[in-house]
Amino acid sequence: MAEYKNVEELTYKEASTELELIIRSLESGDMELEESLESYTRGVELLKSLRARLAGAEQKVSVLLKDIDGNDELIAGSPADDSDALNL
Repeated sequence: MAEYKNVEELTYKEASTELELIIRSLESGDMELEESLESYTRGVELLKSLRARLAGAEQKVSVLLKDIDGNDELIAGSPADDSDALNL
């Protein structure tokens, strides 16, 4: 069983890099069943944390984007490319 750092102690970049490595390992098909399940579980934890952090950042940005009158001025953006996302 691999020793992992607590997900919340990782920076966003560290968590996303670790998730990418897990995905690549799972896609390779070289792991034993137990290791695959452990990696998948860790990947889900990382993904949940990353999504929560993105939602928090989006909320902060929407607060910062206020017009002169104090009204929210949320500028629409394009959705992120999730073609390589985990399907949970």
